[in-house]
Amino acid sequence: MLLSWQSLCTFGTGESSQASIMNQREQMEQRGQWRITVWEEEHFQGKRCEFMLECPNILDRDFQKIRSIKVENGPWVGYEYPEYQGQQFILEKGDYPCYQAWSGNSSYRTEHMLSFRPIKCSNHSDSKITLYECEDMMGRKFEMCDDYPSIQAMGWCSKEVPSIKVNSGAWVGYQFPGYRGYQYIFERDRRQGEYRNYNEFGTQAHSNQIQSMRRIQH
Repeated sequence: MLLSWQSLCTFGTGESSQASIMNQREQMEQRGQWRITVWEEEHFQGKRCEFMLECPNILDRDFQKIRSIKVENGPWVGYEYPEYQGQQFILEKGDYPCYQAWSGNSSYRTEHMLSFRPIKCSNHSDSKITLYECEDMMGRKFEMCDDYPSIQAMGWCSKEVPSIKVNSGAWVGYQFPGYRGYQYIFERDRRQGEYRNYNEFGTQAHSNQIQSMRRIQH
């Protein structure tokens, strides 16, 4: 159930009560930064449910699947399977009337999206990431502060990125140039921003191939 600020104001008086109300208000304002609505059918039809927090398994809400999404405040990351497993899909503010909309230019489209969570550290105007030529953040490195539809075109000499350090913000990396293929979400506030090998990129990662990257829009 979603509570309004007015309903919170009805609980008691006094300094301790006022402090509690202010704390509740701050929590609500923070939660309001993320809002997503999902539907069981395409084009925003059928059963619907709104979230301001993560959902580890939409099946627990008596959904069979998610076929359309509206992100009012974001960004979010969706997952193919429950408990944040399988393919990752970036969900920035906007409408996703069918699964093709969040699959984007990926050749690995799937109708499944069964869990999702907010991305809390994204900062499009202040994002920096460091790529390394070896695992465990060793070897030659390259810092990026902008979007690159082809990291090879900007000077990276390989199709592979063995390890990554997110210095600030949140990023999405793609398997192929032009923001195509598998998506991998890299965040400063997870794993301390350190992705030491491709196994840490995501549960669907089978190699360290990343050929395009961009900052996540908030």
